[in-house]
Amino acid sequence: MSERNTLIRSLHDVGLAAWFGGSLMGAVGLNGAAKDVGGHEATSDRISASGWAKWVPVNAAAIGAHLFGGGGLLAVNAHRVAAQQGVAASTVAKTVVTAAALAATAYARGLGKKVELATSADPQDAEKAQKHPIDLDKARRQLAYAQWAVPALTGCLVVLNALHGEQQRPAEQVPGMWERARSATHFMS
Repeated sequence: MSERNTLIRSLHDVGLAAWFGGSLMGAVGLNGAAKDVGGHEATSDRISASGWAKWVPVNAAAIGAHLFGGGGLLAVNAHRVAAQQGVAASTVAKTVVTAAALAATAYARGLGKKVELATSADPQDAEKAQKHPIDLDKARRQLAYAQWAVPALTGCLVVLNALHGEQQRPAEQVPGMWERARSATHFMS
């Protein structure tokens, strides 16, 4: 019997698409445009920070949708994770890469906020920045790496998602479950 999981698949896939696409567009388009029109490094930082700040709520919703959908897919496919050879390994890999992407996203946001405060024209922000001084050049370098790590990691998730799709083909399920059962009997003798 075929069971459809269109809603959770859609949340998973659309959330990942927005997370990947938004982070890639920000790293390439937003940061590039800010450098082109900013003129001065602090002005470029402010332009970039403003754009990234506007993206935060959308990105948070995208990540939440992806995680919710991923949890739902894991629940409805738990039997395959347990019984089909290769699915547990790819699920673990996907979980590890998701955690790394979440960490990179949070790290990039924290660094971005520090750079934003350090370059802000707002006197209140300048006061906050003085209380917590940073090495601005170092923070900018780390931020650039972190902002590129997010699309790299979420791109890996897209590839792992494709692998999971391939593993769901009927031609893959039966041999995978048979191989898992056969290897389990090896431990019983």
